[in-house]
Amino acid sequence: MKNRIGKLVIVGGGTAGWMSAAMLKRVLADQIEVELVESDAIGIIGVGEATIPPIQLFNSVLGLDEAEFLRETKASIKLAIKFENWRVQGESYYHTFGAPGRSQAFCHFHHFWIRAQQAGHTSNLWDYDLNYLCAEAGKFAKLQVNDPVWEMQYAYQFDASLYGQYLRRYSESLGVKRTEGLINQVNVNSESGDITSVVLKSGATVAGDLFIDCSGGRGLLINQELKTGYEDWGHWLPCDRAMAIPSERFETTVPYTRSIAHSAGWQWRIPLQHRNGNGLVYSSSHYSDDEAADILLGNLESPTLADPKIIPFRTGRAKKQWNRNVVAVGLSSGFLEPLESTSIHLIQSAIVRLITLFPHAGVTPELVDEYNRQSKFEFEYIRDFIIMHYYLNERDDSQFWRDVRNMNVPERITQKINLFRANGTLTKDNFDIFLESSWLQVMLGQGITPRDYHPLAGKLTVEQLLDKLAKTKETKLQPMANMPGHDEFLALYCETR
Repeated sequence: MKNRIGKLVIVGGGTAGWMSAAMLKRVLADQIEVELVESDAIGIIGVGEATIPPIQLFNSVLGLDEAEFLRETKASIKLAIKFENWRVQGESYYHTFGAPGRSQAFCHFHHFWIRAQQAGHTSNLWDYDLNYLCAEAGKFAKLQVNDPVWEMQYAYQFDASLYGQYLRRYSESLGVKRTEGLINQVNVNSESGDITSVVLKSGATVAGDLFIDCSGGRGLLINQELKTGYEDWGHWLPCDRAMAIPSERFETTVPYTRSIAHSAGWQWRIPLQHRNGNGLVYSSSHYSDDEAADILLGNLESPTLADPKIIPFRTGRAKKQWNRNVVAVGLSSGFLEPLESTSIHLIQSAIVRLITLFPHAGVTPELVDEYNRQSKFEFEYIRDFIIMHYYLNERDDSQFWRDVRNMNVPERITQKINLFRANGTLTKDNFDIFLESSWLQVMLGQGITPRDYHPLAGKLTVEQLLDKLAKTKETKLQPMANMPGHDEFLALYCETR
């Protein structure tokens, strides 16, 4: 086959580059040759330290040992994100990876809880969520259970630069070739418009059939060379800068990420085994860099380990994330602020999508169109979920929060909110990575209360309903009795395996 994809060139390293190299070589093996071009002279962003549960599957397909991964990346366990000051100041809620209670056919558990609330019973929906209970107690264990009521989905909080280094060693052991050097020229076929090779500052030429652009926000291939264009979402997500800084770890490492809203942005706090990852996502129209630094440094609660690093960004996506024979992965494909820890997942899903649609005998319009269709939906659905956090605020302490509360949002958001407000109904869209339980927790946490509930929740008497809730809570608490603390789990698991 003269157009067969035999050589794949990855431009750029970091998390995106080495995740791409590792998975493509692992799955396609001797079907392709993989070469990664990067330069130690170019720094990496490296602040994407929190993940969502599908990262477990990614690591599993690679065959990574979980205990070794935790050791190598200084990782901790993540059960949830705690949102503080988002609806109003002084209030908080969790978005966990779990789900409350035990749902039944046609009727999620929260409908029973809604009915109980309307009957005068006061309880916290999260009290029926094992992830929440463990997060609050600072406990964790890997549960081997047959009953889904005790399933506890989790992800990781890790040092992204260490993860990249770990995957580099892994990739090179599989036969991925790493070439050091800065690219100063891109060669394009004058007839097809496809990229044929990149030329390094040293004069060396690296040719390929398919190129993966992991060059970060500059998009060396997808943007600078192919002029693909960019869809800007700043009118919905006005934060355009991040300031990141590491600090000393706390004595106790909590198994969740914190997202703390301030007057024109929000602060992340991610606990790792060796330090805390901290940062402030903010709007430069409302904060100067000096003001942002004052807020961030004033809210760290542990000594700093470096100077603050400013990262400008533009929220949005490349209009085509696969253009000609270039696939953009990572920041070159677009950027969504890390509010819901989706940056590394978008790298993962882009790689998986490419493998699923991999062009065996050459790039075809059908494959490119389907890849771009799926990527577009995924980016837009994550965007909508993030927008909703801002839109459903009731803060009146700054112009920033008033502005985002009064903006015109995508119709899909208002449809979901109105449907939930009417009778607690939640629906799952194809390519939406967030499950019904995620939409449930954020809408409730941001103050949306359903007016009605599913009729199946009305079949029980009030006494039966309250008994059901009490027994559900009791059941959820059972695994915690013998569960170690989070730090104790990490120490035992990493040392004994």
